[in-house]
Amino acid sequence: MQSTCCALFHLLALIFVVQLCLLPCCSYFVLMAAEPVNVNEFQELARQALPKMYYDFFSGGAEDQHTLRENVEAFSRITFQPRILVDVSKIDMSTTVLGFNISSPIMIAPTAMHKLAHPEGEIATARAAAACNTIMVLSFMSTCTVEEVASSCNAVRFLQLYVFKRRDVSAQLVQRAERNGFKAIVLTADTPRLGRREADIKNRMVSPRLKNFEGLISTEVVTDKGSNIEALASGMFDASLSWKDIEWLRSITNLPILIKGVLTCEDAIKAVEVGVSGIIVSNHGARQLDYVPATISALEEVVLAVGGKVPVLFDGGIRRGTDIFKALALGAQAVFIGRPVIYGLAAKGKHGVRRVIEMLKDELEITMALSGCSSVKDISRRHVRTERDRLQSML
Repeated sequence: MQSTCCALFHLLALIFVVQLCLLPCCSYFVLMAAEPVNVNEFQELARQALPKMYYDFFSGGAEDQHTLRENVEAFSRITFQPRILVDVSKIDMSTTVLGFNISSPIMIAPTAMHKLAHPEGEIATARAAAACNTIMVLSFMSTCTVEEVASSCNAVRFLQLYVFKRRDVSAQLVQRAERNGFKAIVLTADTPRLGRREADIKNRMVSPRLKNFEGLISTEVVTDKGSNIEALASGMFDASLSWKDIEWLRSITNLPILIKGVLTCEDAIKAVEVGVSGIIVSNHGARQLDYVPATISALEEVVLAVGGKVPVLFDGGIRRGTDIFKALALGAQAVFIGRPVIYGLAAKGKHGVRRVIEMLKDELEITMALSGCSSVKDISRRHVRTERDRLQSML
């Protein structure tokens, strides 16, 4: 009896030791299973991390959200025409934008109110940009001030601009940015009024504190008609803004001016005529006018109209390195990522933003290698085939 009990004791002890040994291993595999491997998985982590009101604000689009879906899905209708037997033992993804060297053609788009996604807000995003050696465009509607972001790191920073009815407020923000080392102004030109974002209306979305405007203008709005942010924009944005105001903007800053929101050849030609330093093809993340084209569908028209006179940059729907390659092949000098940055920030702070950029860089590197391109300069129109190409081949 005693020997049986002793044997049972040793058996239980052995099982306990084995469980202890396996526990770290099991925890490791659970951790690895939870670690996102692509940008779309970061979106799901953000959905889990954020209150519904804030997730809907960041992820939603205008009205039926047709363009929101198209921004992503239109990439799937562009196919590759890779080249084989090319030496791709070394891949160089570096490029320049307005003379600034960056590690890859991936930049951070202006998105509002980062503190809704993470307590460190735009400071965490800027530090991730610095760590990845890329450019960040700070939103005019940021929750950290231009001074806070400027002092947080050495990232190259541009300021995105909305023109307010009170032009003096917009002018002061531009001049503060210039004094604090920002390198360009990105004028958002597609927002005379805010698009109808129905999720924000249903959620009665409330704007957080916008520290940039403290002491300049009140951003507190009380409304019983849905989105507080829509009411704020209606009261502040200048719907009279027109092409002639580019000259006004040039009069208050020495910084280069890029115009964001171009979707047609007519506006691209006009932008060149008024002397902007660059054009950003964008539909505002599908948050303004629904049923405009996906930005990847509008890109080539703008590129051809510009004819190389100024850089053409791309914004909208990037979720994969393959998407970046397609945009570059159709003539973009570099791309911006918006929502993926927010998803990374919400899920894992600065580290999440950095991982999102690194994931896209890794995917772009693989795409370049498998397409026979050893540098960004090697990516050409001949590497992709669009729907229009297929239709023309059937004529």
